[in-house]
Amino acid sequence: MNRTYTDNPEHDYGPTRTQQRRDALAVLALAVQLVELPPSKLARANLPEDVLREVENTRRITAHIARKRQLGFLAKVMRRHEDDAFDGVRTLLGENREQLRKETAAMHRLEALRERLLADENALQEFIDQYPDIDRQHLRSLIRQARLERDGNKPPRAFREIFQLLKEVTAVVDDDA
Repeated sequence: MNRTYTDNPEHDYGPTRTQQRRDALAVLALAVQLVELPPSKLARANLPEDVLREVENTRRITAHIARKRQLGFLAKVMRRHEDDAFDGVRTLLGENREQLRKETAAMHRLEALRERLLADENALQEFIDQYPDIDRQHLRSLIRQARLERDGNKPPRAFREIFQLLKEVTAVVDDDA
């Protein structure tokens, strides 16, 4: 009689090979993120000494295949430790991702606002109503220059200045709120 994996429900067979592979790949992905972290953030991660040593070794290697092999070894060293030894770095990486996502969304909102200001004169008045402390004359001048640059196929100097001005104005208002 052929016994299968689930014949004895009381016996703990442990994780399946598929689950073991998923876990190993997750540790490898974490190893890659550790190597890419700046040294200042890595120091705050509170990692075991042998893991830090292997991260430094991996950073020194530039050859593709050798680096890939070293990353595998780093993951192996990491698997020797309990999973909770890396909770601090996971939290640190999660905060970085969330912060990066927020910054990217804010940048996209500013770019959309800049495009609206260049395309629609009513948008300029709405913006001035929303931010009454802005230098209106300077903003109007920049918008006029950006339109001329766009139409004349010139470098977008004023276009970039509008973005910086919007960034400064909205940051001041966000800080006050």
